Amino acid sequence: MKLYIAEKPSLGRAIAAALSHNLAKPHKNHKTHIELANGDVVSWCVGHILAQADPEDYDDALKKWSMETLPIVPQQWQLKPIARTRAQLTVLRKLVKQADEIIHAGDPDREGQLLVDEVIEYLKVSKTKKSNIKRLLISDLNLPAVKRSLMTLKNNSEFVPLSISALARSRADWLYGINLTRAYTLQGQKQGFNSVLSVGRVQTPLLGLVVRREQEINEFVSKPFYQVLAHLSVNKVPDHDDKTFTVKWQPSDACQQYCDDEGRVLVKALAMNVVTRITNQDAIVESINTEDKQQAQPLPFNLSSLQIAAAKQFSMNAKLVLDVCQALYEKHKLITYPRSDCRYLPKEQLKQAPAIIDLLSQTNLPCAQQAKNADKNIKSKAWNDKKITAHHAIVPTEKSPNNSQLNPFEKNIYLLIVRQYLVQFYPVYLYQQTTLTVRIAKGLFNTNAKMERQLGWRILFPIKKEQKDKKEQNESQENALPRLAQGQVLHCQQGELVEKHTSPPESFTDATLLSAMTGIARFVCDPSIKKVLRDTDGLGTDATRAGIIDLLFKRNFLQRNGKKIVATEIGIALVNALPTMATLPDMTAQWEAVLTAISEKKASYLNFMQPLINTVTEMVTGASQQSFTGLPKVAFKPKRGKRKFNKKTPRATKTANG
Repeated sequence: MKLYIAEKPSLGRAIAAALSHNLAKPHKNHKTHIELANGDVVSWCVGHILAQADPEDYDDALKKWSMETLPIVPQQWQLKPIARTRAQLTVLRKLVKQADEIIHAGDPDREGQLLVDEVIEYLKVSKTKKSNIKRLLISDLNLPAVKRSLMTLKNNSEFVPLSISALARSRADWLYGINLTRAYTLQGQKQGFNSVLSVGRVQTPLLGLVVRREQEINEFVSKPFYQVLAHLSVNKVPDHDDKTFTVKWQPSDACQQYCDDEGRVLVKALAMNVVTRITNQDAIVESINTEDKQQAQPLPFNLSSLQIAAAKQFSMNAKLVLDVCQALYEKHKLITYPRSDCRYLPKEQLKQAPAIIDLLSQTNLPCAQQAKNADKNIKSKAWNDKKITAHHAIVPTEKSPNNSQLNPFEKNIYLLIVRQYLVQFYPVYLYQQTTLTVRIAKGLFNTNAKMERQLGWRILFPIKKEQKDKKEQNESQENALPRLAQGQVLHCQQGELVEKHTSPPESFTDATLLSAMTGIARFVCDPSIKKVLRDTDGLGTDATRAGIIDLLFKRNFLQRNGKKIVATEIGIALVNALPTMATLPDMTAQWEAVLTAISEKKASYLNFMQPLINTVTEMVTGASQQSFTGLPKVAFKPKRGKRKFNKKTPRATKTANG
């Protein structure tokens, strides 16, 4: 008997449907599994059915929170069944014993790999049977796609590094969350803050980002800065055919002492002096360079880029986007696996493209015309097998949406995914860019002009009227350059002083907070870590970021102020009370880089865990010297039916990537 172990019932049913498609007799549906007519069985895990054991499972004395017992580092790690899914584990135990062959059908990502692997390990499957386990990777729940996946089974042993990476992540979150939450909660308790100070490997640095941003805004003092514009004409006395245009002063090295870090002039007298010197003077063309440029089609979405796009366009938060994607994937079967961190597509998938485009062209949705205008012969840079790992970008499936009752959220997200797929079959965007540099009274001035040659894929991204009016106004100025030659003498009709003011950084929004998590190197202080993160950038993973942000709201560390995401009083107090190391992204971002390296066979489990244990030990020791006087006085009020926080570790500390 072959046993297929899926991650969820929806995937299990899709596999059973594909396996029994050509069988004479129907399959038998049970609550916990499906029996096929040929004797094979499909079952599932209902998500995680095992969890990391609690401290008291290792030693009953660890129920009580005390500094003397920290750090808690299990010598032999244990898993325990989750109570609500214990019955499913019992069924799997029986089926695993009966099976001659096991097929691992967890979701195609790091967590999906571990989820089934840890069940197989927990049930003590024999070495022989374990060595023959096959891996089934499914990213599209529609029948044709599942059948194709069943034809391309791989050896599960190929995915051991991915599983080890997930295991290291799980244990790291336990070590960091359990130990530091206990240590800092106990310290806060001494100052009268009688509530849990939840600390996590990813959630706390993320909270730190928001707190520091708000502090920067509150402490910001706007300062004036000055720009100098030169209004030029070809002739000294311009006639009606003479085009006038504007260039901007570029302060020389000698002027940098009067500029800020971004090169903005802070001294008004200096700028006024330049205005006076250039008015009614010759302007000599130092260089003029015109280049033909192109912009390739934007890549299809991974989860984070989709969440950012949805936040910008529809003001949808990350958790809502993920929930909508899960419905489009599991319920409607209209998109491929959504928890993807990859923005590329396998070349094999190109074979399905014509059918998908034809199907989209016949829908009753706005994307129909976009699909009709697509060129199936165009192949963008998105099709790249070398960039594919366990999963690929999120794209529409070969199922028509016409018979699906999509709610407004589902419709909006589906259309975003479809458009991002269809742009792969539109031409590149072509434009001509001219860079002009002139010298006036020994000072350098420049400007750029841009002329569109082919809209290409940009035709699918229409801009709003107010943006269009502004764009056309800017382009009319940019494209107003006359025909010029190097060495040509022009005339500066007048100089103009423009006074501007520095602006404070903006509060985070759903889009910018996600963008910060995916591009965390911008917020990392340590230059060596910043360098490491150039290729392995990210705080958390695509599959966990929405949950981490949501967790900070649930714990009352973050709140919304319109579209802005700001820290609460407790969130601010917690970050100010914690050691800086715990609130910066440097350490955990580097750990994420090592986790990625483990999955790619470039690092080992021990390379990751031992330094982490050392760091946690140091931070626990340092907690006793940490001042928590800034925390508000809070009387602890346990929920009815729950044990007090000093009796049992709160389950919240064990949330993935928390």
